[in-house]
Amino acid sequence: MPERRFWLFKSEPQAYSFEDLMNEEGRRAEWDGVRNYQARNLIRDDMQVGDRVLFYHSSSGGKQVVGTATIVREGYPDFTALNPQEKHHDSKSTPDNPIWYMVDIRGDQALGRPVSLTDIKANPALQGMILVKNSRLSVQPMTRAEFEEIVSMSEA
Repeated sequence: MPERRFWLFKSEPQAYSFEDLMNEEGRRAEWDGVRNYQARNLIRDDMQVGDRVLFYHSSSGGKQVVGTATIVREGYPDFTALNPQEKHHDSKSTPDNPIWYMVDIRGDQALGRPVSLTDIKANPALQGMILVKNSRLSVQPMTRAEFEEIVSMSEA
């Protein structure tokens, strides 16, 4: 069995919040609409069932990690790219040649308290995180130690 990996998923809370995820039937949702090739490759090639996720609200009103989730379905073609009525439609993507991929996640729990980007940047143990280095990726890998450190910070 492959080793579990850890990820940070960013979402604008006004578009889709952690609360929205927790209110979904079964607390399960598709993580669709990713339109960055590097992020797409991570979804398509690297994410696996059982991987853990930190859910990050990425708005100017409060950039912060707010909850945890688990990947429950590995990468598969993002069907929103095929639908012209969808916000994330891409006319170059076809059923025979999908360009974009998504995973399904299940919301696990809200953090004891949100962990702000400011607090993350101030923590010496987290200086190597992609998030700290100003990455704009909507999904990004992280280490087990980084994941556990942020969860621990939420409990302090």
